[in-house]
Amino acid sequence: MTLDNGFAPRGGKGEIEEGADFAPKFDADGLIAAMAIDATTNEPLMLAYMNVESLRRTLEIGEAVYWSRSRQEFWHKGATSGHTQRIVEIRTDCDQDALVLVVEQIGAGACHTGRNSCFYRKVVVGKDGAGVKLEQTESGKSFDPAAVYGKH
Repeated sequence: MTLDNGFAPRGGKGEIEEGADFAPKFDADGLIAAMAIDATTNEPLMLAYMNVESLRRTLEIGEAVYWSRSRQEFWHKGATSGHTQRIVEIRTDCDQDALVLVVEQIGAGACHTGRNSCFYRKVVVGKDGAGVKLEQTESGKSFDPAAVYGKH
């Protein structure tokens, strides 16, 4: 059985954790976290959110479609930049309230800042716990966001 949204109804804990039915759990705002990782390198690319409709569209077209919380609209990744994410595989966690999108990142990068990944900095704790800083993990930008988006 499926619901109007195309997904299975949420059953008991055993069904959710061990069953074969996809029954994603959306939060109070109707969203589910979706982490995109590179299918070749397993590098984390970005974290975004999906609602029922964006997840349905993603499954239909085979490319990542997210819900933009700031703009309150659908966001077909790459529609503006051309940097699309082709879905290779979608995984869900044990209680089906988070997704991992294994993607082929097509184009110069996943991040609107012009980098390959949105996760281009790591948190570094100073010696003896003196301060916390961010340290770059990527050597630079893979594209010019001003040229792609018009401004940044």
